Amino acid sequence: MESGWRSLGHGPRAAYPDCVSPDTVTLRPATVADAPLLAAWDRQPHVIACSSDDPDAEVAFDGIDWADELSNSAYELTYVIAEVAGEPVGVMAVCDPHTEPSHYWGEIEPGLRAIDAWIGPPEWLNRGVGTRMMTQMLDRCFAEPEVKAVVIDPLNSNVAAHRFYRRLGFREEGRRMFDADDCLVMRLTRQDWEGRA
Repeated sequence: MESGWRSLGHGPRAAYPDCVSPDTVTLRPATVADAPLLAAWDRQPHVIACSSDDPDAEVAFDGIDWADELSNSAYELTYVIAEVAGEPVGVMAVCDPHTEPSHYWGEIEPGLRAIDAWIGPPEWLNRGVGTRMMTQMLDRCFAEPEVKAVVIDPLNSNVAAHRFYRRLGFREEGRRMFDADDCLVMRLTRQDWEGRA
């Protein structure tokens, strides 16, 4: 794996020396103490753009109250903060879409996990953090024997996210409206994840 990592062009002499190595990103549970940080990230233009097609939106996720969300989050929904050298750089939400209490995914089969992920500070975009975050979380999801696939729902307009998820092995299932959001549902099966080169 190390030789594969270097062949990607990373490292001190590489064309992309600012990219993070696979072991640099760590994931930890989010706490109520992270609420102000998440609220600040929600005002970043790139975070707003990944959460809404509304050109007039000034805050992502409809201005969610993060203190309330993190303290009252249902057992089925887990928030995780990604850090690089102790600095928070991203967040992920993971749930079982079959049992998640809001029924956001509607009727969906058991044996799945759903993931939402975003980078907070703009200076951490395009540096490999998202790939490291997702790789770790996908490994965690598929470590559970009952999980047969992971689903995601980026906005249909977010073609950069579509490319990102395709590189990880996700396949398109089709467009779907989630409330007012026009999304592209994508799925990564255990077989595809475990069979990657």
